[in-house]
Amino acid sequence: MQIAFVAISGVRSGNRALMDVGLTLPGFVERSQVIASLPSLGLLTLAGMTPDAFDVSYHEVPDVDALAELPPCDVAAISSYSAQIRDGYRLADRFRAAGVKVVMGGLHVTALPDEALAHADAVVLGEGEIGWPEVLRDLAAGRLRRVYAAAGREYDLADSPMPRFDLLDVDRYNRLTVQATRGCPWRCEFCAASIRLTPRYKAKPVERVIAEIREIKRHWPRPFIEFADDNGFVSRDHAKALLRALAPERVHWFSESDISIADDPELLELMRESGCRELLIGLESPTVDGIEGVEQRRNWKRTRFARYLDDIRRIQGHGIAVNGCFVLGLDGDGPDVFGAVEEFVRASGQFDVQITVMTPFPGTPLYERLRQQGRLLEPEDWERCSLFDVNFWPARMSPDELQEGLLWLARRLYTTQERDARHDRFWAQRRRHRHEALVEVHA
Repeated sequence: MQIAFVAISGVRSGNRALMDVGLTLPGFVERSQVIASLPSLGLLTLAGMTPDAFDVSYHEVPDVDALAELPPCDVAAISSYSAQIRDGYRLADRFRAAGVKVVMGGLHVTALPDEALAHADAVVLGEGEIGWPEVLRDLAAGRLRRVYAAAGREYDLADSPMPRFDLLDVDRYNRLTVQATRGCPWRCEFCAASIRLTPRYKAKPVERVIAEIREIKRHWPRPFIEFADDNGFVSRDHAKALLRALAPERVHWFSESDISIADDPELLELMRESGCRELLIGLESPTVDGIEGVEQRRNWKRTRFARYLDDIRRIQGHGIAVNGCFVLGLDGDGPDVFGAVEEFVRASGQFDVQITVMTPFPGTPLYERLRQQGRLLEPEDWERCSLFDVNFWPARMSPDELQEGLLWLARRLYTTQERDARHDRFWAQRRRHRHEALVEVHA
């Protein structure tokens, strides 16, 4: 039996003006390229769990309409983000019309299984590693069920298979992904990441992470690694053990973290020594009102807000570039937030900046709250789940003000001049830190 693992990899916005910005501003384009050039680690992991009795292949489809021929297979396992899920459904329909069984899973399908079942023979809900072996057994026995749900079970990352990196043409990518942890303790209302799949934060054993990196190096001797973790450094003991094991591998890497890493100089040094080049950190808002209540469990980010500037300087002082992420349209922010973001970025000296609009992804507390409040513009317009298209009524501005504010800010932040200025400030700060450290050593 032949299984084709198919990722819908196209990244686009429904707003033509945003696409024009992306075509002309280097910072915006670079991020789009990074997103588009990442393979689906989830599908590669499921391929790694698939016994040799099955023939497997991996395919990326950036444009369903341009796909002239379907990959040859008996079963298609399809993965897609919410913004591309309609493309995923259309592709699934094409496979089924050709007599191919279709299995779908992921965050969107887990949130809306009945919607997906209109286009798939079976859906896998929750952590894919739990349901996929059952799918394979039932396929072999000719009795595929409609729904495979984790049903309260939780996957142990100690049992993680080796992802099938060998299925990739590595020349197509500028980085490959490895997952060292899953979940996040900060339950942000808008988050549509792995906290929707697993109830708790958990870490993969260090030796298994290193084994995956070494497998990547077999195919790409000097790779750039992206850790596909929502918040990779929550467990300090695990993080430090991983970084010490990672340093001899001589790879460069990128990850996501919360701002609390600024409190741990030893961790920052280990990150730098192990090859960390940049971190994406969710700052969310440059205003106190905007950040209030974003994190549902303890309002933790609000308690850190006054320290943001010092924290960024401390992290970057260790030679680690900060890409600060802001979410526009939070309930506490009005039209003045766009100028406030620009001022904060310049004052902080952060290496780069990511701006998105608050996005009500299905399955998130944000989506449910806005639905109950009657603030969703088009409740099932999943194409607007691009992080750049507005699909709700903001609390303190109109949808048009939010969309135009995003455009205005993008045009100011992503010029070549602004990007170069940010990078120059970072390198100057890094040189000052090294000089001060040398002075302290010789004092």
